[in-house]
Amino acid sequence: MQKKTINLKETSFTQAINISAQWCKEWEEELLSDEVLADRIAELIKTKNGLRGFFAYALSDQDCYLLDKLPFSLVFKLQEGGNDVVEIVVKNLIMSSAQIIVHERENNLEYKSNSENISERCKGILNVLDTKLVTKKINQLISQLDNLGNSFDNSKKYDSKQKEFIKHQIFDIAQ
Repeated sequence: MQKKTINLKETSFTQAINISAQWCKEWEEELLSDEVLADRIAELIKTKNGLRGFFAYALSDQDCYLLDKLPFSLVFKLQEGGNDVVEIVVKNLIMSSAQIIVHERENNLEYKSNSENISERCKGILNVLDTKLVTKKINQLISQLDNLGNSFDNSKKYDSKQKEFIKHQIFDIAQ
């Protein structure tokens, strides 16, 4: 039997999501140690697709508790990821916070709960990352908040209630 290897440098976004899901499942079933999982994730997040795919899965899957538990070995690897990790987590905090307001307005409690969970996970990660990098990225995005928005191309801007809530969520990190 030939061992199947994965070339993480050529992984698509969708593949990165699926790989992350598999690894997290194996970790939750105690088939992977914290350290082995952290090493694998560190390799995956070295690419843009890997970084996006890992966080897309780990932040949004309600049944994945990795980012709730944040094992030290993973925290260390995320810290090594530097600005790329900080940037994607801050952006996810901003987007999920804005979506909380959207789902609240639409009275969609399930989606609101999912967005709240993502937001809380983001805050938890940001609290353990390099404070200087986090502060720099937050200040940069707060200053650009009027130009950011709900749509992929930022054509639909955040409204005043969303911006105030985003700022509230960000200030939660500082406390």
